[in-house]
This record gives sequence, C-alpha cells and structure tokens, in this order.
Amino acid sequence: MAACVCASAASAAPAGPGDVDARAPRVASLNLCTDEFVLLLAEPEQIVSVTHLAQDRHEFPWWRSARLYTANDGSVASVAADQPDIILTMGGTGRDQQRLARAIDAELVVIPFPQDLAAIEEAIGTVAARLEQPARGRRVLRQFGALMRTRPEVETEGVFLSGGGQSAAAGGIADQWLSLAGVDQPDDQGFRMTAEQLLRDPPGLVIRSDYRRNQTSRGNFWPGFRILRRLAVRQIATDGRRWTCAGPSLIPEIRRLRAALAG
Repeated sequence: MAACVCASAASAAPAGPGDVDARAPRVASLNLCTDEFVLLLAEPEQIVSVTHLAQDRHEFPWWRSARLYTANDGSVASVAADQPDIILTMGGTGRDQQRLARAIDAELVVIPFPQDLAAIEEAIGTVAARLEQPARGRRVLRQFGALMRTRPEVETEGVFLSGGGQSAAAGGIADQWLSLAGVDQPDDQGFRMTAEQLLRDPPGLVIRSDYRRNQTSRGNFWPGFRILRRLAVRQIATDGRRWTCAGPSLIPEIRRLRAALAG
C-alpha cells in the first residue's frame, strides 16, 4: 500500500502529514477496499492500522504509504490494542464483530460494497464525514466529478481482460469505470472470456490488467493471452491492483487510460 506519505490528495493519492485536530477520530481499517478510503481521506495522524494486504506491493498501489502503519488481519481483535475510535470495513460483519467493537469503545462503520459509481461518490462523502475531514472529501469529490463531466463523447470498443480471461461484466462497476475512460464493452460481455471467443471474434482493443502478471499462476497462463500476441489487437496495460476494489484509487488510472486511448 518511503519515509513519508508525500503524494497530494489532489492527485487521488494518500496525502502527507499535516496538522490534525487532537479531537479527530482515530481510525483502523479492516478491509483492503476501506484501506483506500482511509489512506486517501484521513490525516496520517488519525490512522492507527490498515490491513496486511495493503502493505503488499502486489496487492495495493499505495503499499508504501500503508507500511507506515500497524498491520491487522481484518478482525476487530487485531486492532483492539490500537484503541481506534472508528473501525471501518466493507460489505458486512457478524454480531461478534459488533460486540467486540463496542467492548473497546469503538464505532464499527460498515460501507456497502459499491455497485455503481454513485455508490463510490456516496462512500467518499460518508468516510470523509466520519473522519471529520470534509475538505479532503470535497477535494476527492471534485476530482471524481471532473471525470464524470469530461466523459469522452466517443467511446472505443474494447474489452477488459485479467488472469484466466476474467473480464468486467457489462453494466457492473468496473464496466462503468471503463466507460469513463472511453471504453465501450459489448452489451453481452460476460464476466469471463474464453480463448475460443477471442479467436472467433477478436476485439479491436484489450485493456489488459497487469495484476500479478509476472507470476507463474495458472490464470496468467490462460491460452487467450498467447492468442492475443498473434492477433492484430491493440492492448493497453492497466494497473490491476486498482481494479480489485474499483474504488477511488482508479481516478488517476482512468485519466491515464484516457490519455493512452487518445495517443
């Protein structure tokens, strides 16, 4: 997820140390996807813990920033000693997690898994408010809004491909981010493409995820990738770590993809 967190919030990256109100809530994140929100929206002095996955350079684009903080295993018990005021996670929790949070006088805040871009916008506002960082929230929302307002008028037909032929299902949140980048996937695009599909109907453009691309995993030896090398298909690499959560860390990646498509 360096000696300091020096990237600016204006570039949708974790911000550097600054003065923080002593009363601002201290926060721990139990989910890789909420790690994004915390590192982006909280003052560094507010952050007491992030997940161990956020500190893995193969999993998280801001791993250097994440390594400045204590790692947890995704459980309330693993952050109890850090005494957070807020524990942030995503998707859902059991009653035990809620009870443990109350036992250490922490508020457990659960952000729903986003199903569309509007939910990302709502989550940014929610987390910024809970962390008492409205200015940071407004800055990120302005960046997000700028992407929405400058959506390319003409989209390029193409598909997103990751390990094993996994794609971005039509209408899903990843597909909506791709549309912001200027990529129009087929309406019947499923969640996975086969090598046979590529041979029968090769796309003109592939946005290829580089998630763990150099690892000798079975998914990265999918036959379709070898087929692509033999076809006249334009390929643009994208940072696959940012698509895992399809959250605000994609803002600068969408800008980069737009520039690559325009080039």
